[in-house]
Amino acid sequence: MSRKRRRATIVTAAAASVVAGAALLPNWGANAASVAEPTVDPGTRATFQRLADAVFTDRTDALVDKSDSGRGKPLASRFSGDVRLSSTLSHQEDSALSTLRGRKSRLAALGEKYSKADTTVSLDRTRVKGRHATVDVTETTTLTYEKAKGNGPKTTGFQAHHQLTFQADRQGTWQLTGIRDTDAGMAVNTLSKPSVKAPTTADDGGMPNAPRAATTRNPVAVPKTGTTYNYKAMAAYAEKYWKVYNKDYPDYNGHGAGGDCTNFVSQSLKAGGWKHVPGYVYDYTKWFGNADIQSDSFVGVNEWSWFAQNSKRTKPLANVYQLEVGDVLQMDFDRDGSKDHTMIVTYKSGGVPYVTYHSNNTLRRSVASLIAAYPNAYYYAYRT
Repeated sequence: MSRKRRRATIVTAAAASVVAGAALLPNWGANAASVAEPTVDPGTRATFQRLADAVFTDRTDALVDKSDSGRGKPLASRFSGDVRLSSTLSHQEDSALSTLRGRKSRLAALGEKYSKADTTVSLDRTRVKGRHATVDVTETTTLTYEKAKGNGPKTTGFQAHHQLTFQADRQGTWQLTGIRDTDAGMAVNTLSKPSVKAPTTADDGGMPNAPRAATTRNPVAVPKTGTTYNYKAMAAYAEKYWKVYNKDYPDYNGHGAGGDCTNFVSQSLKAGGWKHVPGYVYDYTKWFGNADIQSDSFVGVNEWSWFAQNSKRTKPLANVYQLEVGDVLQMDFDRDGSKDHTMIVTYKSGGVPYVTYHSNNTLRRSVASLIAAYPNAYYYAYRT
């Protein structure tokens, strides 16, 4: 999405990992009148990590079929003592879980259920200033598709980055008061609205505007007939680098108005046979990218669409369920005419395409899941 450059590095704090399973708490007296400057020792950081793990495990469990009866009350609600949820955030998380259960129902109506899930959270960085602590974490989640049919994918997975805010009261009790997604907000269990960039204002040179695709199930199939490109190679590349980035290209992840999504899809298309069209970086009829330089059409959502259509390398599909492996799906979340996100199909089973993308890093997410989470977005389907 965004073309600004900055390397986003995922780092797991070794000290927190060592003590992540321990229930250590700060050594403050329960009857102390006031703690002037509360400290955050390794035990406290470990408890921060465990509470974050509980919060995001609860969110994921809300999407799993019959998870409530198996888990009991939410894990995060069981925290008390010197590290816990604030009362305000506790109410917000109750509302969040209700929202996600509603999403689970919409998914079931579209034929998708999850039988189990696994969520782990690593603590990346902790910054403390007085009674305020800011904690960066990485969530890694795998969801198992229920009753996968035939050769259908067994799981879908994603990574998401979050920033947690803790506030200590005068007795030294740390309360989790805020949670913010720090990447694009496209994870399966996310509650935040996806980041969008401002509409492109530069002259598009009369580039064609892609038609929107319908999202109704079971359209007339449109099988691929050409052999110009190696679609299996496109899918293999995307699934190899969905969370471990290829160092032969720059990484645009971690920016406020988007990330690495189009750059990642362009790399996948290149791996399957798309050839460079060298020229001026800002010329939307050109397309090229390597470690040193990338055209706007290689890394920009709308610019890629303009190139893809102008070059005749793609043609529009009338329905998102007509997508096949190696095809491209784009979304306009706020329906303002400017596309916001690019994904590539890496799997298809039972008439359902599964997309892989960056920002958030995601493997084999079903189109049905996207529609359940973003029913009001505009969708654009491209046959490559």
